[in-house]
Amino acid sequence: MKVSLPDDSTRELPDGSTAGDLAASIGRGLAKAAVAAVVNGDQADLGAPLHEGDRVAIITANTDEGRYVLRHSTAHVMAQAVCDLFPGAKYAIGPPVEDGFYYDFELPGGARFNEDDLGRIEARMREIVGENQPFVREELSREEGLARFADQPFKVEIIEGVDPEEGAEDSAVSVYRNEGWADLCRGPHVPSTSRLGSFKLLKVAGAYWRGDEHREVLQRIYGTAWESDKALAEHLHRLEEAERRDHRKLGVELDLFHFPPEIGGGLPVFHPKGGLIRKLMEDYSRDEHEAAGYSFVWTPHLSKSTLFEISGHLAWYADGMYPPMEMEGATYYPKPMNCPMHILIYKSQSRSYRDLPMRLFEFGTVYRFERSGVLHGLTRVRGITQDDSHIFCAPDQLAGELTSLLAFVLKVLRTFGLTEFEAELATRPEKSVGEPAEWEEATDALRQALDAVGIEYKVAEGEGAFYAPKIDVHVRDAIGRRWQISTLQVDLQMPQRFDMEFVGADNTRHRPYMIHRALFGSVERFFAILLEHYAGAMPAWLSPVQARVLPVRADHELYAAAVLGRLQASGLRADVAEADEPLGGRIRKAKLEKLPYVLVVGDDDVEAGTVGVNPRGGEVERGVQVGTFVDRLRDEVESKS
Repeated sequence: MKVSLPDDSTRELPDGSTAGDLAASIGRGLAKAAVAAVVNGDQADLGAPLHEGDRVAIITANTDEGRYVLRHSTAHVMAQAVCDLFPGAKYAIGPPVEDGFYYDFELPGGARFNEDDLGRIEARMREIVGENQPFVREELSREEGLARFADQPFKVEIIEGVDPEEGAEDSAVSVYRNEGWADLCRGPHVPSTSRLGSFKLLKVAGAYWRGDEHREVLQRIYGTAWESDKALAEHLHRLEEAERRDHRKLGVELDLFHFPPEIGGGLPVFHPKGGLIRKLMEDYSRDEHEAAGYSFVWTPHLSKSTLFEISGHLAWYADGMYPPMEMEGATYYPKPMNCPMHILIYKSQSRSYRDLPMRLFEFGTVYRFERSGVLHGLTRVRGITQDDSHIFCAPDQLAGELTSLLAFVLKVLRTFGLTEFEAELATRPEKSVGEPAEWEEATDALRQALDAVGIEYKVAEGEGAFYAPKIDVHVRDAIGRRWQISTLQVDLQMPQRFDMEFVGADNTRHRPYMIHRALFGSVERFFAILLEHYAGAMPAWLSPVQARVLPVRADHELYAAAVLGRLQASGLRADVAEADEPLGGRIRKAKLEKLPYVLVVGDDDVEAGTVGVNPRGGEVERGVQVGTFVDRLRDEVESKS
């Protein structure tokens, strides 16, 4: 038989050959690296038989798809190990997730895992790996599946929830088994457990069954798995770095913000230093928006329910909104979004094509009642300050606006030191509203913008909101983590729901397009991302204190005050640490505060009008003229380098 390869070449194989046989026929290296295959667009095990005319691609372990298979298979081995060590354990689900996997369990008698158990489980997993147990796929009828998993209530519930195919009385369920253990699974899996081994169990956490707080509380074991010990070691190093950079820890250490219990979860207060960093971020953003032709607006924090009924938020997002309050016969809600109020500004008077594009911008705080279980420092809060922009434009302006808007987004992010970009173009889902022609026009405009700015992107077919296609911009931070930040969305529903219009050059009424754009995403989350990206050592233009002057002795304090005056007169943020403790201790304190520059002044500096410059992470310079240093730091700050 002949099969086709991704490069459109063909390969002849004996009848009955498998995807693994194909890999071996291509080369020993590919056979060793292969973990699964894609056959006619669907993932399959390497043991899957091939047929005449099949189109086949081999999945290797060092790809995202390959790591998914490795992690999925490792999750199965972990569940098998738990069942071996804890007889009577009930296992729920165990999917791969970004950089790892987890599995949820319920132990007999309400027993709990402890950290020592992770070592025991991992040791048993390595025994299973060493036994080279094959993963064997079986197709069972629904009734056979219920019988196979009769002692596993979570699996029974999953099987009972499977809808039979239309016109069928029964529906097959797929099962993967190895020696003495089985699990429901679509697959694919590696051929045998011996293909695994570069893994590490990380932690235990609680989880509700199916995410429902009214259901059973399960125990979730997290782990990570990679294609090699080297890749695993690199990931574990990144985890150590992530812990060191945790913005929640840095926020306390650097006196930037905290979450007072008297206020409630997910609602931070920013201290003077943190508040100053926010101000610097927002001031820069405002300056750039003003230069780009945006108009600043302000909208209130709550509104009558009528507004959110028109916008559809009460129908779509009520579960995430704060409860209503009744006042003077009306129902009010804290706003979950700024967009309905920006639309009211547009509609406050009749608009002409001459008014378009209209670009409105606001740092607007919105409120969303996130469940306590998902709150996480500044990255998931309940009071969210969005750098929210809404652009209203004529249909023929859409592509140009999106292109300039995306270029604007990338420019601002680069200024903050984020330079590695990826994007996703999310297209029309199966269930959507709006005319197909409008969807196509909006999606094409988004694609043109991506092509024009040259950012790498992939198409996420069918993953747009039901009312709009969008671009999501992702960045990678200093340790390679991927963050979704900016969103550009062409809304096909709001203009219609609010009956928005403009008078065109033909003197007839037209419907404008509406673009939603959050550049930071939220100020709080972006603050956290920057704090972790820089490990708290913010660039000089964002540092609350840019330089600290340290007199060696008390008799140098008068000169230190003069140096401080020169710095402050040039608009720089500086302070003095008086000589009331040893110099070494004051230097260490400044380094712990992650200040960009420490300036030490002693006898020689007083005589020569110089300073000793101790830059963060750099070599110490002696005898630098004060004016020279001031000019250098001022240039660094003004250029935002």
